[in-house]
Amino acid sequence: MSKTILYPGTFDPITNGHTDLVMRAARLFDEVIVAVAENPGKGPLFSIEEREEMVRQALAEVTNVQVVGFSGLLVDFAAKHQADALLRGIRAVSDFEYEFQLANMNRRLAPDLESVFLTPDETNTFISSTLVREVARYGGDISDFVHPYVAACLRQKFSDGEAGD
Repeated sequence: MSKTILYPGTFDPITNGHTDLVMRAARLFDEVIVAVAENPGKGPLFSIEEREEMVRQALAEVTNVQVVGFSGLLVDFAAKHQADALLRGIRAVSDFEYEFQLANMNRRLAPDLESVFLTPDETNTFISSTLVREVARYGGDISDFVHPYVAACLRQKFSDGEAGD
């Protein structure tokens, strides 16, 4: 029986911490669906289409990954794609409380949908999309934190003046 895990997130942008988790999950599950959340409430820097393409580029070498954009309730999206589990990353103890609340709410809404928590490689534990955007905004070197395609997208976004100060 094939097992599918769904990794939801805004991925604005996808970082090496995210890709590390996807690669780990891809070894454990038959299929990994990276679910790029529209999430307009967060005011993402990139459109959902841009974020989907960055995820595809960053994970191009992982053969059992599918990238899909979504909006709405995560458990409904998971049911539609017949996911067996949700992947969540925990970088530090500070992430645990929020992730624990999400896992319990998702379990209440969809009792058969498990949450799987993975920790990124220690070299990626401090990386977040927010920090990467801030470093990129001010012209800092982000090459150790994101895929080269993502770095180019960030440079382009900030050089166009779209992102402001």
